[in-house]
Amino acid sequence: RSLDVNFGAVLHVSQIVARQMIAQGVPGAIVNVSSQASKRALRDHAVYCSTKSALDMLSKVMAMELGPHKIRVNTVNPTVVMTDMGRINWSDPQKSAAMINRIPLGKFAEVDDVVNSILFLLSDKSAMTTGSSLMIDGGFLVS
Repeated sequence: RSLDVNFGAVLHVSQIVARQMIAQGVPGAIVNVSSQASKRALRDHAVYCSTKSALDMLSKVMAMELGPHKIRVNTVNPTVVMTDMGRINWSDPQKSAAMINRIPLGKFAEVDDVVNSILFLLSDKSAMTTGSSLMIDGGFLVS
C-alpha cells in the first residue's frame, strides 16, 4: 500500500499532468512531496524510506525527460510536519525528543514551511531549479 501511495500514485498522476502540459505546450513545474527519510535510513521505516527514495529518483528522471518541454520537476523533503496527524504521532515529548534533538533548529516543520517551499519551486523565482530536492528539515541531515 505504501508503494502505491508514495510512489505509484505520483507516477500515474505525473504522467497524466505531464502529457497534458506537453500536448498544450504549457511550460511549468511539478513539485513532489518526499521526505527527509529518503536521504537517511530510519529504524522501522524500511518501506517508507524506500518509497520516498524512489520518489526522489523518479523526480530526477522526470526532470531530465521533461526539461526539453520546459517543465521543471523537483521535490520537497520535509522532516515531521505538524499536521493533525503529525501532532497526534509526535506530541509525546518522550517520543519526539530523540528526533528534535537531531534537528539544529530544535523543532518540527509547520505546514506553512512546506507550502512556502512548494510555492517557491512552482514560481519563476526558481526558474533554473530542476531535479533538486529541497530539504525542509531544520538541519536534520547535517546533524
